[in-house]
Amino acid sequence: MAATDGVGTKLKIAIDAGRHDTVGIDLVAMCVNDLVVQGAEPLFFLDYYATAKLAVPVASAVVTGIAKGCRQARCALIGGETAEMPGLYAQGDYDLAGFAVGAAERGHLITGEMVKPGDAVIGIASDGVHSNGFSLVRKIVADQDLGYDRPAPFDPTDSLGAALLQPTRIYVQPCLSLVRSGLAKAFAHITGGGLVENIPRALPAGLGCRLDARSWKLQPVFGWLRQAGGLSERDMARTFNCGLGMITVVAPDNVDRALGLLSDAGETASVVGDVRAAPADHPRVVIDNMADAWAR
Repeated sequence: MAATDGVGTKLKIAIDAGRHDTVGIDLVAMCVNDLVVQGAEPLFFLDYYATAKLAVPVASAVVTGIAKGCRQARCALIGGETAEMPGLYAQGDYDLAGFAVGAAERGHLITGEMVKPGDAVIGIASDGVHSNGFSLVRKIVADQDLGYDRPAPFDPTDSLGAALLQPTRIYVQPCLSLVRSGLAKAFAHITGGGLVENIPRALPAGLGCRLDARSWKLQPVFGWLRQAGGLSERDMARTFNCGLGMITVVAPDNVDRALGLLSDAGETASVVGDVRAAPADHPRVVIDNMADAWAR
């Protein structure tokens, strides 16, 4: 099986901030995380880099990040393509796309069909905004008249550009440990559409989940985006990962084993909710206590 993806307008922050060494990790992560949710182990990766005129130091930094991402995912970087297209891209701009192929044992694909009411929903922490919602992020930064070289309002120890460019976490190895243990019934990679739109893709028709926002940590970057952008809690939940980059569903009896495996793999994870019936005229993802938990 294969997965193709890009980094989106997060690239504009990398370009404006002059920091190009992390977006390659994002590119790999967006592809391999989409593979592992199906129970597939990534085998190899190819990249596509397009720009008006090749700037070797920039391209080198990007490819270095791609190689780092491939090492984290334990897949091979077997090649790619670089295209110069003056007139299509503005001077200094570039775009990225990636393609990854993975494999799973026959009969061991994760389809979500075994999920049932009462199963536990485990959330695995993100490292920040990851690679989605950056058109909105950039608008908020512009409206606040901030420069990417200035200290981040939510983390004065780092520049705003560096903080926002924190790369997408690669969840391949911890998720594969759950697959190989037979514990995982479903996975959801929380990308565009946030918690509200991604979790239902992992669940059978007629099922949804109820989450408790008090059961995981909303990182400071999200609190700042909510306040500076005047965003509602619902807008946050359908735009950003809100602190959970990956979701997995396990049987209640397997929660402790699953959390132990994730902890051993270096992940921060907790039970964030449970699976419930979701009639057709009801939302499939309900998040309780957002106003209280995310106001802090």
